[in-house]
Amino acid sequence: MNKQKRFNQIVKDIKEVKIQGARNIAKKALYAYSLIPTKASRKKLLSLRPTEPMLENILEMAEKGKSIKEIKKHFNAAQEKINKNVFKIIENNDVVFTHCHSTNVVNALIYAKKKGKRFEIYNTETRPLFQGRKTARELRKAGIKVTMFVDSALGVALSKEQGTEKVDKIFIGADAILKKGVINKIGSEVIAQIAKNQKIPVYIVADSWKYTPKKTPIENRKLNEVWDKAPKNIKIKNPAFEFIPKKYIEAIISELGTLSYASFLKKAKSAQ
Repeated sequence: MNKQKRFNQIVKDIKEVKIQGARNIAKKALYAYSLIPTKASRKKLLSLRPTEPMLENILEMAEKGKSIKEIKKHFNAAQEKINKNVFKIIENNDVVFTHCHSTNVVNALIYAKKKGKRFEIYNTETRPLFQGRKTARELRKAGIKVTMFVDSALGVALSKEQGTEKVDKIFIGADAILKKGVINKIGSEVIAQIAKNQKIPVYIVADSWKYTPKKTPIENRKLNEVWDKAPKNIKIKNPAFEFIPKKYIEAIISELGTLSYASFLKKAKSAQ
């Protein structure tokens, strides 16, 4: 397969969410850009997932001459630090809730399990593309007990009064970390609101390279992901992400440490 065909295949896979997760998208896009390092290819890659500052950040670094090796080294080093920071937060017998699929979150939970922490996971199926199933499979394979809830059962999952175990902590990823809050998979703000009412701390587990001072659009995806061949004259909305105000966030766990929102912003700005 020549360079153009490989580039086109990566573009197709990112667009169709065969490659998912901000970190995985960024790494594959970086490889695609290395095949054809032009402004046109950079523009094309950025257009695929507009709600992904990490993608923009790493392509900008590559354009300015930072090597792929250096960028990949950051991903691995950042994950190792995130793992250790999450490990300190998890306590034995915790019930930890998570949503969608986050490489940072999943890797950190698997690390905690391997290091001897005993806990279980509640997670969502995450419609319409069911990314939660990927999370559940990966965690179960690592020997972690997982209970999956349908998305509309968030109130049940997060409320002890509904007959479930009390959730102790919520770990969710981020697609974009902004000045006033975080953008993550649709459903995340509702989770954060319920958590606030139930006095459950919400931790954002993410690489600091997801921070951006720029305005970030909310991606809307194809309607047929929700209802293929729907009857005419039925309007369908399929927003992929939503905004979580920082007031709902206990802390951000990144390679920079476990920090309050204000402290994270200060460190992330100075690191860029």
